[in-house]
Amino acid sequence: MLNKIAEPLLQWYEKNHRILPWRDSGNPYYIWISEIMLQQTRVEAVKPYFERFIRALPSVKDVAECPEEQLLKLWEGLGYYNRVRNIQKAAVKIMEEYHGKLPADYEVLRSLPGIGNYTAGAVASIAYGIPVPAVDGNVLRVIARITENDEDILKQSVRTRVERELQEVIPADQPGAFNQALMELGAMICVPNGEARCEECPVAHLCMARAHNTVMDLPVRKKPKERRIENRTILVIQDGDKVAVRKRPSRGLLAGMYEFPNLEGHLEEEKVLEWIKHYQVEPLHIRRLENSRHIFSHVEWRMIGYAVRVAALEEKNKKDLIFAEKEFVEQNYPIPAVFHAYRSDEK
Repeated sequence: MLNKIAEPLLQWYEKNHRILPWRDSGNPYYIWISEIMLQQTRVEAVKPYFERFIRALPSVKDVAECPEEQLLKLWEGLGYYNRVRNIQKAAVKIMEEYHGKLPADYEVLRSLPGIGNYTAGAVASIAYGIPVPAVDGNVLRVIARITENDEDILKQSVRTRVERELQEVIPADQPGAFNQALMELGAMICVPNGEARCEECPVAHLCMARAHNTVMDLPVRKKPKERRIENRTILVIQDGDKVAVRKRPSRGLLAGMYEFPNLEGHLEEEKVLEWIKHYQVEPLHIRRLENSRHIFSHVEWRMIGYAVRVAALEEKNKKDLIFAEKEFVEQNYPIPAVFHAYRSDEK
């Protein structure tokens, strides 16, 4: 039945596809950046990040030469910061080995840092017209429903099989449109949450799941492991008009990013003040802030917070803390989304 999906899909896509800033450019750099940003992030949410990134770094050369802190700042809010670090590693390699242009070769694209089968397929097919599939979560869901396959779509063997099956049916003259049509169908019609809009689907007449009323039973995904819970106490420490941030270690969670000082556990005021005093300064006022939580891939932070005003600090007492005015922090220090709930408490 997959042999029959190309024509109705392409006709539907031509009339119904969304206008996106990276889609019709044919620019392999734009397509690459957008596809990395779109991993686990909605299209509408990505648009402003993409436009900001491209405005600041309009070419592969600009990415390769960008200072890391500026690069992380441009990625701020998207999370998964190793992705943008891999973009820069790939950009350096592209400059050194491919004259600053993404290679028009699927296997070579796959060999670049941070680029797997899906991103390589998207760039190769959309930018260069190479007939290779681009299989993401949307595509896996669509194909699982069309074929009524109840295997776990998170298994690599299932993804490999779907790639192989689509390779056999992808139209050689419109591979980019075909791949984007499948992605768009999954994003707009054969949706991941809520009822699928089967009455609007161009391939509903070919869909085995619709024929057997099993659409909402598919796809099958193995239940992920439960996230580890960590309690944290976030401190918004202020010296006059300045607020304290510090740089996280170069390895591990949120590596190399900047953060508000924070401590393990949910601490009472007395413990917070005791920790503050190890900087040999006098706390002037402490105020409890709202609770917050943030979910990472494998861990969830459950946070409480305090705003603490301190007497003017001498340089020798500041240790690992950086005190800067709020506007300077906003413009220059990449602070991940986990701390955004406390940014409004910088007074």
